[in-house]
Amino acid sequence: MNGDEIAFRHLVEEYSKQVFHICYAIVHNQDDADDLSQDVFIEVFRSISRFRSDARLSTWIYRIAVNKSLNFLRKRKRQSWIQSFGDLISFQQTEEERTTENLSKNELRALRLHEAIDSLPENQRSAFLLHKLNDLSQPEIAEIIGTTVKGVESLIHRAKINLQKKIITYYKNDEW
Repeated sequence: MNGDEIAFRHLVEEYSKQVFHICYAIVHNQDDADDLSQDVFIEVFRSISRFRSDARLSTWIYRIAVNKSLNFLRKRKRQSWIQSFGDLISFQQTEEERTTENLSKNELRALRLHEAIDSLPENQRSAFLLHKLNDLSQPEIAEIIGTTVKGVESLIHRAKINLQKKIITYYKNDEW
């Protein structure tokens, strides 16, 4: 094993968990996130020579993860996100049994929250999830999604307002 292979293995070990979380936060499906994570590191391996050292390596890798995930969503026909959420919470029920009446209160709240997040515009959803789920700073997010820090602040703020409106609607309709 040469030095490049060792360095690449270290890179994968260092960033694979975070890359998976970014992909999963965007595509909401574990298998797809696994596949995308592998695609990200293939792209990193192929493109490492084009990496500009003026950016942080982690930010560059996370940007590839976001771009791959968003491109994946654009290319595939949107499957019912509710079905993939069912996979997430490991329902063992048949399709007819998988209704909101059969969900516990916490499962219903999680479902409604995920529906609300999924309904956000793509740029708001990406900024919000990178900040809240992946604990990235606003400057890191700005670099990843290609906007300014003020732009990220605005996206996160609008995402919170939109989520609040959606959740209030669920609450008023006794769906929370």
